[in-house]
Amino acid sequence: MNRAELAKENFYAGLNCAQSVFMAFYDLTGMDRRTAMKVSAPLGGGVGRMREVCGCVSAMSMVLGLLFYDAEHPTTEEKRALYALEQELAARFRGRFGSIVCRELLKGVTSDDSPVAEERTDAYYKKRPCPDFCAEAAAMLEGFLREKGKI
Repeated sequence: MNRAELAKENFYAGLNCAQSVFMAFYDLTGMDRRTAMKVSAPLGGGVGRMREVCGCVSAMSMVLGLLFYDAEHPTTEEKRALYALEQELAARFRGRFGSIVCRELLKGVTSDDSPVAEERTDAYYKKRPCPDFCAEAAAMLEGFLREKGKI
């Protein structure tokens, strides 16, 4: 299974959007599965279901940070380089979907920002574009990492 399919399957298995994408790449990060699940959990639903930055985009940024940022020697140049990568990848997502903001991506879908996660039912999956966002984000990230020589 490729990473895009894995991200989509992760969402259908009950993971949130951020976890779905991040877990499709955690093997590259040096992080164990349990830690990867925990650190990506709060970012679902546009950060804690507040419908801000899409969890898929947050997950892509986390992977970039883990693969490109030199935490042993943090410098302004290091941050600048990382931010440039994040902005480039976010621009690709925005170009594909029109936004990187969860509430805008879910426009027209009955959704709220309460902390109560919705029950995962067939009706839930039918109304949500999120599984496709997860797959597309994973495909974008994989292509980006290939372009940059990280995989």
